[in-house]
Amino acid sequence: MRCFEKISFEQFKKDIKDDIDLYNNYILPKRATKNSAGYDFFAIEDIVIKPGEIIKIPTGYKAKFNSDEALLLIMRSGLGFKYNLRLTNQVGLIESDYYNNDSNEGHMWFSIQNEGKEEVIISKNKAYGQGIFIKFLITDDDNVTNIRKGGFGSTDRRDEK
Repeated sequence: MRCFEKISFEQFKKDIKDDIDLYNNYILPKRATKNSAGYDFFAIEDIVIKPGEIIKIPTGYKAKFNSDEALLLIMRSGLGFKYNLRLTNQVGLIESDYYNNDSNEGHMWFSIQNEGKEEVIISKNKAYGQGIFIKFLITDDDNVTNIRKGGFGSTDRRDEK
């Protein structure tokens, strides 16, 4: 089953803040139109990004999807085009085994840099990024048996099955 979920309140308190009302009221990703490829990610609180600044934005989301799929995280094109905001890693790649990992439950983050000349404010509940699910293929001779042993940036720290 492919879906977005909120991280647990315990993870939310750790990564964002101890505020049950904020937790209960933030918006899960959704598509804007019938033909939209991406699921919009919405700001949990107001976000202010000064010129030249890099900020890390906790989404409050985790995603569950099939093992032959990946989730691409990208900026909304309007923010890049109008304000020169970009992801510091250009495109985020989330694999299915990131979901509910031991380190952070699969909590996804955006790292955004403002390369423009003006401060940019993304208001609470406004979309700033998108997630796009894709299928991927593997080679016929692929025989990887390693498993994920952590959260963000952990695929180089794995154990053999």
